[in-house]
Amino acid sequence: MKKFKSILALSFIALTILSCNKEDQADQSTQASLKVTPEVLNKLRALSLNSTDVQVIKNTKLDGTSEDAFLVEGDIIITQDQLSKMDLHGGITTEQYRTTNLVSAPRTIKVVGLSGTGTTALSTNMRAGLQAAINRYNNMGLSINFTLTFSSSTSGANIVVRRQTGSAGGVAGFPSGGAPFNSVTLYSGLDTYSTGVNAHVSAHEIGHCIGLRHTDWFSRQSCGQNSSEGTAGVGAILIPGTPSGYDATSYMRACFGSNETGAFNANDITALNYLY
Repeated sequence: MKKFKSILALSFIALTILSCNKEDQADQSTQASLKVTPEVLNKLRALSLNSTDVQVIKNTKLDGTSEDAFLVEGDIIITQDQLSKMDLHGGITTEQYRTTNLVSAPRTIKVVGLSGTGTTALSTNMRAGLQAAINRYNNMGLSINFTLTFSSSTSGANIVVRRQTGSAGGVAGFPSGGAPFNSVTLYSGLDTYSTGVNAHVSAHEIGHCIGLRHTDWFSRQSCGQNSSEGTAGVGAILIPGTPSGYDATSYMRACFGSNETGAFNANDITALNYLY
């Protein structure tokens, strides 16, 4: 996630909106071999993804190696191989704006939060926030459920949550082949934020891993913007009971504030129950 551009002083931080981007990733794109071509942008638009600020970054994989990947909408990582395999499979079906494949269900998703003494080990606040996020998902009784362990071993994990140096926020990716995206990166700027903010960011990025998009795709107004991510002509079908306008408290809006609790609102619950 990326600190909102209008931050002028630390005294205003409680009123500041933060996004899901990482500022210093933009500088990496100039050295990457992967290119943002017209074909790439066309494919992203065909998937109803925002193609206005696509970057190329070096993504560190779980085995420690790195690969070039596209950073889309500030906190979605998509490799060239993943992009080539993505399809809408019938179109967008929710106001929560999912695209590509969902996670096959019923399914138990094993989440490992990295622990230990290394730089990738989660901080105390991150661990507490991740636990709260997992509890909220599991308390809903969905057809997918999560187990969470804190370990330095990633054996058998479906999603690995790790810490990385950077501004407050995180990144994740979309599911493929019926499986959730395999990692969530939480940036060290979250260390100084509350458990509630950490729970919000963890739940948000896990939401991406299971196929959810930003709820304010049509305006990104949670980021202080007025720009649509677009629907590429395939539409965005509302879930009955969820709003067609701005939902100011959804945990899946594009940007977040410093007073987040991590709770799902009624519309988030409706959307998750609809999907899973």
